[in-house]
Amino acid sequence: MSVWTAPNQLTLFRLLLVPCLVICVLYGFNGMALAAFTVAGVTDALDGLIARRMGQRTTLGAWLDPMADKLLLVSTFVVLTMPLGLPNQLPLWFTVLVISRDVCIVLTVAVVNLAIERRVFYPSLLGKTATVLYVITGAVTLFFNYMNQKSVLVDVMVYAALVFTVASGLHYIVHAARLVNDG
Repeated sequence: MSVWTAPNQLTLFRLLLVPCLVICVLYGFNGMALAAFTVAGVTDALDGLIARRMGQRTTLGAWLDPMADKLLLVSTFVVLTMPLGLPNQLPLWFTVLVISRDVCIVLTVAVVNLAIERRVFYPSLLGKTATVLYVITGAVTLFFNYMNQKSVLVDVMVYAALVFTVASGLHYIVHAARLVNDG
C-alpha cells in the first residue's frame, strides 16, 4: 500500500492549515482562523474514519496524525496566548502547562522505552478527555474572538481543561512509575 493514502493526504493538509491559522490570528482575520481550525478538525475526524473503514492505516499515518494534532493545538494555544488585543486571550500559565504536560509524556515514554524495554503507552481516558477539552477551548476562543465578544465560557473551558491536564499528567506519571517498578 502506498503511503499517499487519502487519510495521510488529509493529515498533510491539516499540517498545512496550521501556519494558515497562525497567520490569520496574527493579522486579525479571526473568521478565517476559525474556519482553518474547523476544517482542520474535520480533516482529523475524516482521516481516522477513512483509515479504519477503508483499511488504509499506515505507519506514517500512525506517526503523522498525532503530530499534526499536537502541532495544531500547540500553535493555536501559543498564538491565542500572545498579547494581540483579542477579546479572549488564553493565560500564559495554561499554555505552558499544556505544552509541559505533552513534553513530559513524550520524555517519559522515551525514557521507559530506552531504559527498560519497548512499551506501548495507550492514551488514557483522562488524556483523551483533556485533548477534547483542548479542541473545544481552542474553538470557543476562536469563535468568540471572531464574534469580537469577551466570553466567560473561554475561562470555564480553560479551567475544565486545566483539571484534566493535571489529572492526565499525574496518571501518566503513575503509569510510567508502575512500568519502571515492574520492569
